[in-house]
Amino acid sequence: MEFDFTHLDPQSRYRLLTNFIGPRPIALVTTRSRAGHNNAAPMSFFNVFSHDPAIVVLGIQPRLTGEEKDTTANIRRSKEFAINMVDMALSQQMLVCGLGFDSEVDELSMAGLTAAPCTSIDAAYAAQSPCVFECRVERFIDYPRRTLVLGEVVHMHVRRECLDREGHYVDPEQYQPIARLHADNYITSDRQFVLKAPSIADFIKPQGD
Repeated sequence: MEFDFTHLDPQSRYRLLTNFIGPRPIALVTTRSRAGHNNAAPMSFFNVFSHDPAIVVLGIQPRLTGEEKDTTANIRRSKEFAINMVDMALSQQMLVCGLGFDSEVDELSMAGLTAAPCTSIDAAYAAQSPCVFECRVERFIDYPRRTLVLGEVVHMHVRRECLDREGHYVDPEQYQPIARLHADNYITSDRQFVLKAPSIADFIKPQGD
């Protein structure tokens, strides 16, 4: 089958993109409201795009009414946000945070998560998260039905057991984030395997042969 995206309706594009591009990591984004409340919302339009500078990107759509979501409004005002990575232990709490509570509701508290103060930004993060990125806005890219938020990572929290003995690489036995596939389907990274690239010499014949 062929799909001409220039003629597809938005919902069909969404269905095709999210069904076939995956798994997508989940960012539980925490921000501070104007009144000082903690806001937390899961985003699966999220990934890392650069290490120098350290840039992550969120894609946040507005409410059905066209109004900005609390997360977007808070980020626009404060220019700061934290990304809490989600593992199986946080999966149900992540869903609670996505229920769409009123703006004054503290989603971290509602989900039974412990709010810990960030180090470099004015926001809280979920202490139960295995890994947290503190970010400052690098730029916004606004579309009619989606806002891309480019954030520069300025600080990172990692649970010690998620790293190897030297503290350099992730321990796959301990750090097993979940990711979204499509609709209500998710995947966990508890089944990992190693793929090593072959040598280029195996594919290039020496000259003269």
